[in-house]
Amino acid sequence: MSQGTAPSVVVLDHGSGNVRSVVRALEAAGAQVELTADRTRALAADGLVVPGVGAFAATIAQVRAVGGDRIIEQRLAGGRPVLGICVGLQIMFEAGTEHGERAAGLGQWPGEVTRLEAEIVPHMGWNSIEPGEGTRLFDGVEQERFYFVHSYAARSWEMEKIGPLAAPTVTWATHGGDRFIAAVENGALTATQFHPEKSGDAGARLLRNWLGTLRRTTS
Repeated sequence: MSQGTAPSVVVLDHGSGNVRSVVRALEAAGAQVELTADRTRALAADGLVVPGVGAFAATIAQVRAVGGDRIIEQRLAGGRPVLGICVGLQIMFEAGTEHGERAAGLGQWPGEVTRLEAEIVPHMGWNSIEPGEGTRLFDGVEQERFYFVHSYAARSWEMEKIGPLAAPTVTWATHGGDRFIAAVENGALTATQFHPEKSGDAGARLLRNWLGTLRRTTS
């Protein structure tokens, strides 16, 4: 992909760790990438990536502190693509409870993020997924494994189909017998619980798939 046709992507700089690896992975997948919290640039980019590591409450506070909540809402209102990664997926739900502390999320999806009910937590390492029907995100990597690092997850999907709008595509994974949401494709809003930037060739293909939707969106 040439620089002239590469989609522009802003990685939201809200203080999350491991952001440089996300930037590098997106660049390797063919995007022109900028790490910034500048509102104008974040709104103008073809795609916005919201990374997150650590605790739900801390991440949502960081996102709000840089105006990321308003940026995300404005992009989605205009059908402009957003990709959340790890806690960046979790904060799209209504709330998260960690260590007895409940924090409000962005409320893009109903439901709450809670602790995994498995003998071994955190869930750390490679795991297979159950792709949702009609997935575009996992095209070509439906049978691959992805890298997870988390103790909390959205463990149910509560959003009903609304009128003529296409139902979201939900992908699942299981750890220690506990089934949880591994990814969601919901119009302009896409998110993964796993880390594509740490998932080798499969993660690189998934990022290319997402970038491909940006080119179609902005063509």
